[in-house]
Parts: sequence; C-alpha cells; structure tokens
Amino acid sequence: MSFLEQLLAIARNTFLESIRQPVVLVVCVAATILIVLSNPFSAWTMQDDQRMFVDIGLSTVFLSTAILASFIATNVLSREIENRTVLTVVSKPVPRPVFIVGKFLGVSLSMGLALAYLGLIFSMVEVHGTLQTVRDPLHLPVIVFGLGALIAAVLAGSWMNYFYGRSFAAWTLSLAVPFLGLAYLLCLFFDAEWNSVPLTAQFELEIWKALLLMSFATLVLNAVAIAASTRLGQVLTLTIVVGIFVLGLLSDWMLGRALTDSTAAIAAAAEAGTAVTTGQRSEWAFFAFCRAALPNFQVFWLSDALTQKQPIPADYIGFAIPYTLALVTGLLSVATMLFQRREVG
Repeated sequence: MSFLEQLLAIARNTFLESIRQPVVLVVCVAATILIVLSNPFSAWTMQDDQRMFVDIGLSTVFLSTAILASFIATNVLSREIENRTVLTVVSKPVPRPVFIVGKFLGVSLSMGLALAYLGLIFSMVEVHGTLQTVRDPLHLPVIVFGLGALIAAVLAGSWMNYFYGRSFAAWTLSLAVPFLGLAYLLCLFFDAEWNSVPLTAQFELEIWKALLLMSFATLVLNAVAIAASTRLGQVLTLTIVVGIFVLGLLSDWMLGRALTDSTAAIAAAAEAGTAVTTGQRSEWAFFAFCRAALPNFQVFWLSDALTQKQPIPADYIGFAIPYTLALVTGLLSVATMLFQRREVG
C-alpha cells in the first residue's frame, strides 16, 4: 500500500470515528438552540437588532467549533495512545508522519461538516431576521423549510440506526447538511409572505466569507490539538487548546500593543542618536517571537466587518490562506517530531 493510500485510509477512518462521537451531535444541538434563541434575544437592543444577532450568532458558531475541535482532535489520538490501539497502525508499517497527517485530515473533514451545519443554521436564522416590532411577520419559508430539513435528518438518522445499526449521530449530522443546504437555497427565493424574490435579495456573501475564514481557524485548532495530544492526555490537551484559543483572541491586545511600544522605543532611541540597550533589543525580540509563534485568531474573526457592513476583500482571504498553511505546517511538524520519539508500546 502506497503512502497516499495509507493517508487516505487513516483520514477516512478518523473522519468516521470523529462524527460518530456523541459529543459532536450534542454540541451541534446546543449551538442550534443558542443560535435560534439569539434571534429574539437580539430584539432587546435600542439600535440595530440584526447587528446584535450577527455578533451573537457568529460568536456562538466560533465558540462551538473551538469546543468541538478540542474534544474531537484530542480523542482521536490521545485515546488511541492510551488504549494502545495505535500499535496496530504504526506496526503495519505506517510511517508516523503519515499517521499524524491522516489524523489531522480526518478531524478536519469532520470539523468541516460540523461547521457547514452550524453555518447553514446561522445563515437561515439571519435570513429570517430579527423582529423589530410585534407587527413584523415571521419568515414562514425559513421556519417551514428549516424545520422540515431538521426533522427529515432526524428521521433518516433514526431509520438508519434502528434498521441497519448505523450511528445515529453520524447519519443525522451528515444528512442534515445537504437537507439544510437545500432548505437554505429555497428560502432565498421567498420573502416572509411567500412572495418570489431574486436570489441575491437575501443572500449575504460576506457571511459565507466570514465562515470560510472561521474554517481556517478550526484547522489551526485541530493542528494544535494533534500536536499536544502526541505527548499529553485528554485533560491537559483540552486545557492547552482552550488556552491557546483564548490567548490567540487576545493576541492583538496583549502582544500587539507591547510589540508596537517596544518598536517605538527603539525607533525613538535611534532618532535621538542614543544607543539601543540590550534590554530593549531583548524585549523586542521576545515580543516579536511570541507574536509570530502564537496563532492570532483575530485574523479569522470578522464579526466587526459584518456588523459594520464592511466588505471582506478577496486579498484579505488571500493573506489568511498562506498564514493558515504556515501555522498548520509548523504545528504538524512539531506534532511529527514529538510523536516520532513517543513510546506507544
């Protein structure tokens, strides 16, 4: 078996193992409820209710994917190491780098499925819109098509589980994505009173751009979890993933300002003709290293652009892609080095 075949086989098995985990369905159901409830809760603002919903709903999607990435990625590797089932793979022989990359790809596919589901739920609720007054009509196409898609997915998942013994969580989530995609497409052709409208009237391209960038963030979190789980157990890995996620969101506030102040101090010393001290150089090097090494999740968080109705330029996405690839490549390299010397026997 070639390396590519081994890689695809590991990725496929990891994907199936990941979406079968009950935590995936539980988190998706909880996030669905929170996103739907964000709509009436947002109506209590004194200004733009829809802006508040976009902020709350997108935050729910982002936080849910971070939680899922932490649980799924830590389970697929650390649990296999603890149970020593990894021995059956690496003794085939399967090169350990192939094993690490395959695990990452499988986890990323399952996370992409979960993010697509949450993104469709968020987009459909956004089409419904926040009711500014009690006289505003409910968007019946969203309610009818959305509930119909979810009920159909649950019934199909129950059918597969009862008659064929398949995983209820895996089949329900896998079928919910295409069902919701079709429901979302149908909703775009009707307004709240079932009148036909152009497709572009309710479609928000910027929301899907923001969700695309959010998917890049999940790739980075998956790589962080894979790297940490090569040496640590589930609890410590979860702690590290959540910690890096929080620190990454605060990167601009913590490290960005400190690096700017340090750079300004060095520039002021050079302009005044005084020598730059070793302490100033060390301080600048320290902040520059931390700034480069810590993933900056603010790059992937575009809620401000959506709420302020600013377009997300294509060149910004073009910048985010190599930034994501660099982070993922670096983290997977660290994971491979750590796992290469890990005793799994």
